[in-house]
Amino acid sequence: MDSSYQHDKPLLDEENSSQVTLEYTGDGSVCIRGHPALRKHTGNWKGSSLAIVFSFCSYLAFTSIVKNLVSYLTKVLHETNVAAARDVATWSGTSYLAPLVGAFLADSYLGKYCTILIFCTIFIIGLMMLLLSAAVPLISTGPHSWIIWTDPVSSQNIIFFVGLYMVALGYGAQCPCISSFGADQFDDTDENERTKKSSFFNWTYFVANAGSLISGTVIVWVQDHKGWIWGFTISALFVYLGFGTFIFGSSMYDFRNLEEAPLARICQVVVAAIHKRDKDLPCDSSVLYEFLGQSSAIEGSRKLEHTTGLKFFDRAAMVTPSDFESDGLLNTWKICTVTQVEELKILIRMFPVWATMILFAAVLDNMFSTFIEQGMVMEKHIGSFEIPAASFQSIDVIAVLILVPVYERVLVPVFRKFTGRANGITPLQRMGIGLFFSMLSMVSAALVESNRLRIAQDEGLVHRKVAVPMSILWQGPQYFLIGVGEVFSNIGLTEFFYQESPDAMRSLCLAFSLANVSAGSYLSSFIVSLVPVFTAREGSPGWIPDNLNEGHLDRFFWMMAGLCFLNMLAFVFCAMRYKCKKAS
Repeated sequence: MDSSYQHDKPLLDEENSSQVTLEYTGDGSVCIRGHPALRKHTGNWKGSSLAIVFSFCSYLAFTSIVKNLVSYLTKVLHETNVAAARDVATWSGTSYLAPLVGAFLADSYLGKYCTILIFCTIFIIGLMMLLLSAAVPLISTGPHSWIIWTDPVSSQNIIFFVGLYMVALGYGAQCPCISSFGADQFDDTDENERTKKSSFFNWTYFVANAGSLISGTVIVWVQDHKGWIWGFTISALFVYLGFGTFIFGSSMYDFRNLEEAPLARICQVVVAAIHKRDKDLPCDSSVLYEFLGQSSAIEGSRKLEHTTGLKFFDRAAMVTPSDFESDGLLNTWKICTVTQVEELKILIRMFPVWATMILFAAVLDNMFSTFIEQGMVMEKHIGSFEIPAASFQSIDVIAVLILVPVYERVLVPVFRKFTGRANGITPLQRMGIGLFFSMLSMVSAALVESNRLRIAQDEGLVHRKVAVPMSILWQGPQYFLIGVGEVFSNIGLTEFFYQESPDAMRSLCLAFSLANVSAGSYLSSFIVSLVPVFTAREGSPGWIPDNLNEGHLDRFFWMMAGLCFLNMLAFVFCAMRYKCKKAS
């Protein structure tokens, strides 16, 4: 509450004090006018549901571009397959690195709400430029063509790529902010609302996959059959709808006060610890410097309790005479609070967990490469209907859409009976289960490929680049298993980074969880590029040749399954040693 309220009212008795505590949120959040947030008017599902709607609309628009970008580059801009693949890879990498930009600005300068407004505006402008790019041929050939279209081909390319990278920046930068902002609507000091926060991440992932399914079927069909102008128009309208809904609910949101730049605080700890590297640590950790009172020195952030381990950085909280300036104030580059030190410790402890999840992202990347290549040399006809190999990715999406409600309504209550935890299992346990299912997906793909190669051998098709008489439906289990892995690992990873990150760094930490996808893509590309180096020797076509009937894609899948197993062991080791944060 503000100071005027506190001075104007008489001292509250215990009963009235309890009522006021229940009336207002306990995490220091405020309403849009800057007043303490009232539970019944702001936050909770009232605010977070609008964030979920915005996530659905923006992800639908974004994936409608992702899923058919190669088609636009080759058919409309007439790029070669190699050039199109390169442009898609570069743009995709930018999309998953942009979250770091948005998260840094949100946590350091702008706040999450303003960052979302700014970068969603950039997202919309980018979509409008894509729409203009698709309309250039019509404008340049009309009776009132503009003088600027003297070279419509180059103009179309410039407009398209500027718009495309604005979409990457706009969508990517606001992505971690909207997830963190939606989760902020639940009060960390309330046990019931903390449980709802886990549900928020489940349903956010659910609606994102629903948007992906719609964009990959309906909007892609519109792009291919009705034209790109209609396709980009529908995508833009969805973003307008989501953005308008988000702004409309501004009065229902809980806002967190903007803190000091998190990276500066981290640097202060490192500098202070190095400065005191020769000092001996006290045996009693209670003598380490911490801000007096119940609140933290970092505005809007809870205090973090001291933890053992990484003791070198504890030196930053040791008080020495040289820490004081001439005016008696503490030099923040020589002395830091325990909470600051613990922030750095949290980031260091989370890194090994993040690193062990990179291979999971690399396994997911196989859905868009080796799984499709495998499906292209299988029998794709069911009666007179032909199933495109790439369309089988929909099984993964459908699995997620089915399993998220099952997890929320069935599995969590079952887990709760055994563990006694409100959320059933911890995010780390959830991630470990997902890693196990990703390994099973690779095993399933290897078994399918071994059987396919055996049929190719029996039918005498080894040296012919043709499909093998084995139904593509056999790929169903590997897509389904990888979808199960997503429900556990991807949602668990997001929940883990939000739950364990320092209060003042949540957007930044969620951005790093998204950067995991980018790192996984690069790792997958690296592994695939190494395969021919070590397997295509002395006349051997290697494991993944142009004619898969001559290769051994099954060995590649077995190798990935083995790597998944070793990675799972590494994850279990890191998870068992991980120390959860302790917030007061």
